[in-house]
Amino acid sequence: MKHALIILAFLASASAAQAACYADYKAKRDNPLQLQYGVAQVSDEACTKEAAARELAPRLNAAGWTLLTVLSTFGPEGLEQRKASAGQYFLRY
Repeated sequence: MKHALIILAFLASASAAQAACYADYKAKRDNPLQLQYGVAQVSDEACTKEAAARELAPRLNAAGWTLLTVLSTFGPEGLEQRKASAGQYFLRY
């Protein structure tokens, strides 16, 4: 029984460690003005709006975009409902 509990605890911690975090955001590019809504995966440590912004801003800047705001952070359960809205910017950055 003790071994079964240890195995269950290990499996629970392993699945929690694999939990993914995502952020939806708005960004812009100037000359000409372009706006985008996108969804990006962020590290588990960046699963707050503020931390996700710190992680996403350099990625977007490297592609010529400026992060305007992180709207929310969420788990995999929120991906499907945002996929159509994000279009080509779904999990791009």
